[in-house]
Amino acid sequence: MLPASSSGAEGGENTVVPSFGAAGVPLDPAGGPLLAAKFWVPAVARGFVRRQRLLDRLTDGTNGPLTVVTGAAGAGKTTLVSSWAQGGTHPGPVVWVTLESDDTPGAIWAYIVEALRRGLLGLTGDIGMPNGAGSADHSMLVRLCSALERLPEPVVLVLDGLDKVPGREVTSGLGFVLDHAGPRLRLVLTSRVDPSLPLHRYRTEDRLYEIRGADLAFTPHEVAVLLRGHGLVPDGETVDALTSRTEGWAAGLRLCALAMEGSGDADGFVRSFTASEHAVADYLTAEILDAQPAATRELLLRVSILDRVHPDLANALTGRQDAERILTRLTRANAFVEPLADTEWCRFHPLFAAVLHAHLRSQRPGLEPRLHRRAARWFTGSGQVTEALAHAAAGGDWKYGAAEAVRHLMLVRLLADPEAEGLEGLFSRMPADVPGAEPALVAAACHLSRRDPVGCRACLARAEYHLDRKGARPTPEARLTHVLLRLLSEPYEQRHGGADGTAAAEEAARHIGELMAQLPRFRIKEHPEIEALRRHGPACALLKSGRLDDARTAFAETARACMAEVTHPVRHQCLGRLALAEGIDGALTLAADHARCSLAVADQHGIPQPHRSGAGHLALATVACERGEVSTAIRHIDQAEALPDTHDDPVLMTERAILWSRVELAQGRWAAAVAALDELVPSPLAWPAERLAVARSTAALARGDHATAISAVDGAEAASPSRTVALALAHLAAGHTETALRLVAPIEDSPGLSLPDRVRIGLLRTRAAMLGGDRAAAHALLAQALDVARPEQLRRPFTEARPWMRHLLHRPDGPLGVHAWLTARPPDRQDDPILIEPLSGREREVLAYLERMMTTDEIATALHLSVNTVKTHLRSIYRKLCVSCRREAVERGREFRLL
Repeated sequence: MLPASSSGAEGGENTVVPSFGAAGVPLDPAGGPLLAAKFWVPAVARGFVRRQRLLDRLTDGTNGPLTVVTGAAGAGKTTLVSSWAQGGTHPGPVVWVTLESDDTPGAIWAYIVEALRRGLLGLTGDIGMPNGAGSADHSMLVRLCSALERLPEPVVLVLDGLDKVPGREVTSGLGFVLDHAGPRLRLVLTSRVDPSLPLHRYRTEDRLYEIRGADLAFTPHEVAVLLRGHGLVPDGETVDALTSRTEGWAAGLRLCALAMEGSGDADGFVRSFTASEHAVADYLTAEILDAQPAATRELLLRVSILDRVHPDLANALTGRQDAERILTRLTRANAFVEPLADTEWCRFHPLFAAVLHAHLRSQRPGLEPRLHRRAARWFTGSGQVTEALAHAAAGGDWKYGAAEAVRHLMLVRLLADPEAEGLEGLFSRMPADVPGAEPALVAAACHLSRRDPVGCRACLARAEYHLDRKGARPTPEARLTHVLLRLLSEPYEQRHGGADGTAAAEEAARHIGELMAQLPRFRIKEHPEIEALRRHGPACALLKSGRLDDARTAFAETARACMAEVTHPVRHQCLGRLALAEGIDGALTLAADHARCSLAVADQHGIPQPHRSGAGHLALATVACERGEVSTAIRHIDQAEALPDTHDDPVLMTERAILWSRVELAQGRWAAAVAALDELVPSPLAWPAERLAVARSTAALARGDHATAISAVDGAEAASPSRTVALALAHLAAGHTETALRLVAPIEDSPGLSLPDRVRIGLLRTRAAMLGGDRAAAHALLAQALDVARPEQLRRPFTEARPWMRHLLHRPDGPLGVHAWLTARPPDRQDDPILIEPLSGREREVLAYLERMMTTDEIATALHLSVNTVKTHLRSIYRKLCVSCRREAVERGREFRLL
């Protein structure tokens, strides 16, 4: 190249005119030719997806001076801009310069000037060339700005790959040109990192338009179009899976599409696709991992065991102190590491994380478990126990993980909500021979969450050995976990020939209360489920013992104690069993309300099917049977049968069999009614066995088999009122009227007598009066029985008493009159629903304001309360009404006649 100095004021002493080589090829400041290929707009690949949403954004951006397109390697930056340059809407000519890592600042400015010279016929003035490879002199930049300012129309200058340019000389010059070239220059920059321009100032001046990696990510629709462009016909599930795994990363999608073309089974490819797919792994390794310094590569490999990375945790895994600087650099470089908003944490793209993990296993065999153990201790120290347990399990450090689970009372959470924190899944791989009390307690809790009380008790025996052995010093947390597991797994109830065992359950609950007092107050506050479970255990024992009044009280109190989110599964179960006890006792309206509330809690809080209780459906089936609604009863029994506790809880199993028997009897199928009871394995518990015996007697009586009806319930010492009533009815049907009357006389005023049995006694005395010829007494007694049954619409005792009662009801002087409800279709609801926990006066005021569609701030002003106090009232209202939003609260308030 021949050096040339220009003359004249415009050129100045540093002006260098363009130099040309052979055939007129322009040369850069170092004497090398300017490569024409760097001026070409790159061609788009086969299967290119025209994404109009992004093309329109580029058009909008080039209405202003600067558009920056940033994203990770392979994000589609160049493809987007080149497709726009070839087929978009431009404000003027588009000139293109591809930048490379070996370009000097002087060469880059030479390419820029030459690109503008080639693309713009209206570019006037002697701009010159840089005077050296290292930089562009200021005077040349001034002349360039002057020439651009005089252009008759805008020009779009695209600099592709600005991140490859080292140093700040080029970006400094670009900043000067942007500020002084006037309104005709429209600069488009593509880069993996933010250019070192004063972007903050450009943003405030509204001179910057940005398209970032999140904008470049392919949507599911665009993924489908891409795959179809490769001759593939994907279904929606395939598209969603591929979009999710790649997170819309353009290069990964294209590589997958090419691989799917050759696989012959596109959908199967996606199901088995991981980052180990060679093309994807090779791309990420070459473009990202291999480009990092050795220290950065080592850090990336070690932290690949994590779902999210904190600088302090990365330091703990690497033994270094510079993780924050390295991670910050990687996030700024869009190196598939992205920060999590408003935190110090960051995450890897899942495909990059998988590549790193594969490299860790192949290059550092045996290191992964040790890293997990270090991570477990870091998470424990930072108070993130769930993450600590996950890493302890991944590292096979079962003893440490179990000890931390017990120390932080995580097993109690597992008992309240088997889905909580995924604890059961974490410890499912723990070997059975891990020594110590804590691993045994963890195994026991896992068995109980899987509805295996026998396995739970076996593990508890092992835990008890370690807790009680000489020299052991168990913590209050370990003792409390042990006693609570005992409470929830032991059969604390009355067995055949045994005494009432609820006292043992109540003693266990008291012991738990004493242990709770030994724990730090903050720990108890963290685990409100302890109190809920402490109450729930004795309530279940009371129900299994047949103490319905006490069970109803206990379940109601437990439900009121279930205020926290984690206790919603316990609340669901309590309300269902409360409803069942009420239904058996004849409080049908209450039973229906509480059963519906139980089901609402399960739906609103997303309790999964395997952990729902069938008690609520059985309660609704009981209500339907007692009111003569056979089809409704069948529907709820079917729904209950789909839930697991209906098949393993002795009370629920018994009630399900009894309800099927009642349904069959209501349809006149006596053999099927008996078969439904015979299919049930006899319960070892006294009360369920007694309920079954009464049902057998009822079925036999309906068939006219008096002897079987008597033998089914006869011979028990200290028989319950229900069994005594069944025996009396059987004797009455057999013609033993005096025996029947003698049997019911002592129990008529018994506090344990249920409403259905009270009505049956009235009907028994009615029948006895008829047999004695005293029709007036019979009419009076029948009227009394109808009066007792009417509030709950109780029909079954009357339908069981047919046909003798039909004649009495339909006599002209009979008592039917005001009791037409007995033969009419039952209404949906006769009485106001009853809340398990009534709203306070202030809560009713807040609810009234909700109906008026007032905001929280407006309610606070109207009631002279703080906004936080109003929010507390709202949460309490939602919990009590079993709703999750304002609209539902108002609807439920109207339903409950609170508004």
